[in-house]
Amino acid sequence: MLVDSHCHLDFPQLADRIEQIIGLMRANDVGCALCIGVTLERLARVLQLADTWPMLLATVGVHPEETGVREATVDDLVRLAAHPRVVAIGETGLDYYWHKDAPEWQRERFRTHIRAARVTGKPLVIHTREAAADTLRLMAEEGAGEVGGIMHCFTESWPIAQAALDLGFHISLSGIVTFKNALTVREVALRVPLDRLLVETDSPYLAPVPYRGKTNQPAYVRHVAEDVARLRGLSYQQVADATTANFFNLFPEAHTKVAQ
Repeated sequence: MLVDSHCHLDFPQLADRIEQIIGLMRANDVGCALCIGVTLERLARVLQLADTWPMLLATVGVHPEETGVREATVDDLVRLAAHPRVVAIGETGLDYYWHKDAPEWQRERFRTHIRAARVTGKPLVIHTREAAADTLRLMAEEGAGEVGGIMHCFTESWPIAQAALDLGFHISLSGIVTFKNALTVREVALRVPLDRLLVETDSPYLAPVPYRGKTNQPAYVRHVAEDVARLRGLSYQQVADATTANFFNLFPEAHTKVAQ
């Protein structure tokens, strides 16, 4: 079995063919996928998916790129995280690629999510792009290591990965690791301890080879795991077993929820 630790099945590229997507997950032994909340306005659809399909779980958060949306308070996140299918807080973090002025509102939003995670005891799902130093600084200042979580779609250097690992976080690799020119990501894939590694699709984006440039979906996480296995000189089954165990160790309540 495999777990896709990060996908967006509520996005319009995928939302109209959920039954087909679930069927392809089953055909490829992908037994669980974590559906990520990106705004409070769209959370109802994410929760509906997780309520409908036992192999889907959910998170609650406001993505760092989102503007013009309802801002979440700690109380909002804590209340919404009480939903039985929600296992994490996020997607949260910092993105200076789209917000090059490094806005303070984005940093405050990130702090709010970390504080909510500490109140709930639920792990964080963290996005960082061109903001690694500030991301790690805020994680340390706000005590993110108390709950741990996932550095999702990791594209930073090994020293950044090591710093995140030192804070108790897992490193999740997307289809980018299958791109031959992604040398930094492939180095990280070689060096992350096997017991701290996760795989994801970030569907509908970042489809792995051989589907690069097409709409991604959770079934394709198998190609991520296969490529990581080749890089590390392991069998596919070793990587599948390890990343699945890592996911359920990070989210221990998820095993029962998915089995229901």
